[in-house]
Amino acid sequence: MTDQIYNFTIDEHSDGLRLDVFLTEHIPGVSRTRISRDAERLLVNGIPQKASRKVRTGEQVEFAIRPPEKQDLIPEPVDFSVVHEDNHVLVVDKPAGLVVHPAAGNWSGTLVHGLLYRDRDMSDTFEGSYRPGIVHRLDKDTSGLIIIAKDPQTHEFLQSQFARRVVRKRYIAIVTGRPREARGTVSGYIIRDPKNRKRFTHHNRQGKEAVTEYRIAAAFAGMSLVELYPHTGRTHQLRVHMKHLGCPILGDSLYSRNRDPEGLMLHAAALQILLPEATEPTLFCSPLPERFTRCLQEHGAPKDVVERDWSGVQPVWLSEARTQERPR
Repeated sequence: MTDQIYNFTIDEHSDGLRLDVFLTEHIPGVSRTRISRDAERLLVNGIPQKASRKVRTGEQVEFAIRPPEKQDLIPEPVDFSVVHEDNHVLVVDKPAGLVVHPAAGNWSGTLVHGLLYRDRDMSDTFEGSYRPGIVHRLDKDTSGLIIIAKDPQTHEFLQSQFARRVVRKRYIAIVTGRPREARGTVSGYIIRDPKNRKRFTHHNRQGKEAVTEYRIAAAFAGMSLVELYPHTGRTHQLRVHMKHLGCPILGDSLYSRNRDPEGLMLHAAALQILLPEATEPTLFCSPLPERFTRCLQEHGAPKDVVERDWSGVQPVWLSEARTQERPR
């Protein structure tokens, strides 16, 4: 297998970082251990450098690394539900705790392994990719809807919609506390948290743009059931934004000290996207998992909140609902 080669231009947000830290932040699945063990070439402005060297704005970094010794993708039976299937796509309801695709530390038991078990031809269709058909992803502990492409042409078609931000998504979360406003928008930027490299944090001027609309659906016993409408798809975006509002998602031990036996209470409840050969976007919905029902009951939510079908309560885009509510 040939070396994997990466080229970067250092921007102002990365100024002063160690080379190995910069690379781990910008290359998924590459750790500092792998850099020290498998790096074949590490150049800054064409000159070999140590991994500990700090980078400066405008510098050109070239990095070559030996491919990891990956295990073969062996199909495995994996538990997930299929919401929709046609000749081009598969819409899956992912359970919490399931990793979407193989990566360092997760070379088996992922959603991809389950997809290959269900359709043995997918690996050949995508020429041995370790992420066959994967268009977008959810964090391991987030449950809900994911759309899978069955062929490269569909994959490109769907990915372009995510890139153009025309895919519409709605999440349901149980959060601690209650936002000051019943509905609103969190906008700004997200950057790596300098105090904890595993986390991200909200910033008013630096980082990648991130926008989330929200609405309080119900409030009870010091908690809220919140509907979240992300306009962008940054890593940990919803978790960061709820923490920024002072209402971290229940069970999110990375962004708060609160834990819950049911895990991270975040669910991708609705996905609206244009399918190949369709003329209008299709809306897919997923009801709240049983863990949400148990959590609501355990924390004293009213009966009508527990029993309500939250999968189809609001339109997929909150701003549209606001427009419809305005008097003519």
